Amino acid sequence: MRVVIAEDDRVTGEILARTLQRWEYQTALVSDGAEAWERLRTASEPTLAILDWMMPGMDGPDVCRRVRTELPLANMYLLLVTARESRGDVIAGLDAGADDYIIKPFDPDELRARVAVGIRVLGLQQKLADRVAELQAAIASNKQLRGLLPICSYCKRIRDDNQYWQQVEGYIAEHSDAQFSHGICPSCYERVSAELDDLSRARKQKS
Repeated sequence: MRVVIAEDDRVTGEILARTLQRWEYQTALVSDGAEAWERLRTASEPTLAILDWMMPGMDGPDVCRRVRTELPLANMYLLLVTARESRGDVIAGLDAGADDYIIKPFDPDELRARVAVGIRVLGLQQKLADRVAELQAAIASNKQLRGLLPICSYCKRIRDDNQYWQQVEGYIAEHSDAQFSHGICPSCYERVSAELDDLSRARKQKS
């Protein structure tokens, strides 16, 4: 899992990068919000970003807002790092689109725990996206009857693409997921009953 670190203080950025590398995460360290936005904008896989609040040009909340506005479907987890710890600042950061925050100076154990939560959320979102894609593919490949069906006016057989005539039931079963439950309609019942009565009378007359 790639982690983008945006931190304008070089020492703090290096500490964050080395700490995450010890935990076996791939890191990309940038020095301002504009570089962070370019990394996130071009990301092709789930990404966790650790964003410093105060940066020149585009700060952490600005990056969050832009990601949520311009990349609403992107699988990204945004973690703000800030020295601000008032309730109003925390709410402002979350309102900007951050998923979580951590207060400077950060505790390594707390950072590890919050990053782990983000990685877990990204993994769940990716599994959900994969499942949705599978369902969409299944729906797209679902057999459906469409277009003009050549059917015999007498025997009611249908001609398939190989010029073979087959019963309606066989054709529909082959080209859809429909299943058949056979019965007899009232008009056919009356006709068959009349034929059976005629046959019965004919036998009686012969005997």
